[in-house]
Amino acid sequence: MTGTTPADILLLRKMHPLVEETLAKRFTVHRLEGSPDPEALLAEVGPRVRGLCVGGGVDGALMDRLPKLELIANFGVGYDAVDAAGAGRRNIVVTNTPDVLTDEVADLAVGLVLATIRRLPQADRYLREGHWPKAPFPLTSSLRGRRVGIVGLGRIGRAIAKRLEGFEVEIDYYGRSRQPDVAYAYHDSLIGLAKAVHVLIVVAPGGAETKGLVDAAVLEALGPEGILVNVARGSVVDEAALIAALRAGTILGAGLDVFENEPHVPAELAALENTVLLPHVGSASDHTRAAMAQLVVDNVLSWFEGRGPLTPVAETPWSGHR
Repeated sequence: MTGTTPADILLLRKMHPLVEETLAKRFTVHRLEGSPDPEALLAEVGPRVRGLCVGGGVDGALMDRLPKLELIANFGVGYDAVDAAGAGRRNIVVTNTPDVLTDEVADLAVGLVLATIRRLPQADRYLREGHWPKAPFPLTSSLRGRRVGIVGLGRIGRAIAKRLEGFEVEIDYYGRSRQPDVAYAYHDSLIGLAKAVHVLIVVAPGGAETKGLVDAAVLEALGPEGILVNVARGSVVDEAALIAALRAGTILGAGLDVFENEPHVPAELAALENTVLLPHVGSASDHTRAAMAQLVVDNVLSWFEGRGPLTPVAETPWSGHR
């Protein structure tokens, strides 16, 4: 590690024990969450902080209070809550945790597709409430004969597609451009994709560019046999339009792991029987969260040992020079 004095690292919120315990051995770590006076702590240590570990929002105002900040290590592959462009303008590098959570999220996405189409939580509840002796559970829809569309064929989108190939379904996708190394059918408009498929899986990144991307028109195009699955960000789907579409039968059902205003889920959405709702657990396994934590630590160590970041985001590419 460069220098003789340990660098000051600020943790905005409680983080995975591996992050907290490992960094505490190598750096001077300050924890904002749980501090008796967070504002006073920030005023005291802010001028010294060189590293920031986060799992949530970082805006320009906070960065301006940390004049020596060099690195923002984000716990998660999605970093739309971090003003990465603003960080780049301030010569601050932002890192995230790609790849290590790809398989876990892809597994959950496929599980959510099956749970929504086959109404697995509803069937479980039917049995537990004692209805089975009175009558069999109603027949459900099937994945058979369905075409699946993926919105955002990045790392996770490709992993989902690979898994779905085992179910012998046709796969289409929509994204910024056609990807020459895949054989799936490409659509240059989201409406076009929605019209062509029966299941629409959203894996696009969050942020201003994708806010409300899946709107009433897209849901109308998906149609009355359509299933929407979102494992990306709640902001990508117009939640009010989705509730209206589910109530009216515009689409058949929805499986959601993310919501617009987490952890708050609209009561109207929770009351619907044609939904499967999860509390943002896409990467929430012991194995994967530990791998994510290790990558946060590895980025911090690599940076302060002078080797640069391991996984810088696109807005703050590493040139090899501080």
